[in-house]
Amino acid sequence: MANLYIPENDDAKNGTDEQTNVVVVMVPLPAQGHLNQLLHLSRLISSYNIPVHYVCTATHVRQAKVRVHGWDPLSTSNVHFHELPLPSFPTPPPNANAPTKLPTQLFPAFTATLHLREPICELITKLSSASRRVIAIHDSLMCYAVQDVPSIPNAESYCFQSVSAFTMYSYIWEAMGQSVMANGEQVNSLLSTPGSGFPEELTEFFRLQQESRKCKWGNLYNTSRLIDGEYLNLLAGGKFYETTNHWAIGPFNPLEITEEQKSKKSHKCLEWLDKQALKSVIFVSFGSSTSLSDKEVEEITIGLERSGQNFIWVLRDADSGDVFVGEYRRAKLPEGYEERVEGRGIVVRDWAPQLEVLGHQSTGGFMSHCGWNSCIESISMGVPIAAWPMHSDQPRNAILVTKILKIGLMVGDLAHPNESFKAEVVENAVRRLMDSSEGHEMRKRAEE
Repeated sequence: MANLYIPENDDAKNGTDEQTNVVVVMVPLPAQGHLNQLLHLSRLISSYNIPVHYVCTATHVRQAKVRVHGWDPLSTSNVHFHELPLPSFPTPPPNANAPTKLPTQLFPAFTATLHLREPICELITKLSSASRRVIAIHDSLMCYAVQDVPSIPNAESYCFQSVSAFTMYSYIWEAMGQSVMANGEQVNSLLSTPGSGFPEELTEFFRLQQESRKCKWGNLYNTSRLIDGEYLNLLAGGKFYETTNHWAIGPFNPLEITEEQKSKKSHKCLEWLDKQALKSVIFVSFGSSTSLSDKEVEEITIGLERSGQNFIWVLRDADSGDVFVGEYRRAKLPEGYEERVEGRGIVVRDWAPQLEVLGHQSTGGFMSHCGWNSCIESISMGVPIAAWPMHSDQPRNAILVTKILKIGLMVGDLAHPNESFKAEVVENAVRRLMDSSEGHEMRKRAEE
């Protein structure tokens, strides 16, 4: 892992200075992939004996703690959780039959974060009075809420980019009308695919964040120079931000899951994995922001069954703005399906310990939506990816995985994602990744 940047506080690492010398305030966007990455970063920073204050709404603090894998947040005394109040906001259910896979049900929760500006400023001001320095690390989509930090004399603000450096580079180059290159190939035609655009409501939210951005101190990435070095250099060399400081300090997640770090109560899919052959199982999960229609589920079931490969499939609806409210839809499986694949595949309907599954010796592949959180976990565990991007930055992450790192293959045609939802496409992708010389080479590169 790259060295963690600790601003002028070498004594804190050795535990010889006062804990109030430097404190860190972590401000995530209330969406699972964002909450999780910054909670893992909190663990890393707190290991240097630096207090970390993790700040979000009560619901999303609880969500982050309940779902984290590889360590127990309650056992780390240096991570302090602050549950900030918010006015109520609508929590519509996800729509599996929507024309795009964008998680529009999360937009009200995003907009509600605009009310966090005052309480976050109050918290940082209070901490600054008892600390030599306060470091605010905030999601790039939480700039509005932390815009007052520069006015506090002993406070600094660092922007966390929740996506790969390649993805940031591709957005900027595309906006400037320049060619986006991936391993010598121009990929502009693959960037603005169906589902990769944003509706006006979200575009306005992005604009507000950009206008409020005051991050002259630097940008942080959950990546490493081995993965993203070329694109970090391109970002640092241009004048796109208030700063040319770009730090790759990932992966944030634990790189090895020891017996002590495993979930206290073993999940049924881990017990099933224990009985499978080495590298024989493909893990199928499309993240917390994608819902599949009944027809899409049917095609995937057929494709997985026909592939003849062992699999774990996490089949659950996308998150709503509050994951603890309401009931999740249970997508319907073909009659007798689970009985037919018994012994070779299992379907998981609840939250699965993804990091532990990817780190298991029996897992040999990952069919993923290519959210950056999932990508970096898979890369750090040495597992190749069958890339099936659904929306937003995911097609760009998929290009990094398949065309640049060459540790994965694309499921179907990126330019026509709707055509990927066919049984034969799923079957072919699974077989290529798990049972071919091509897949073997990708697995070897991922492990290296």
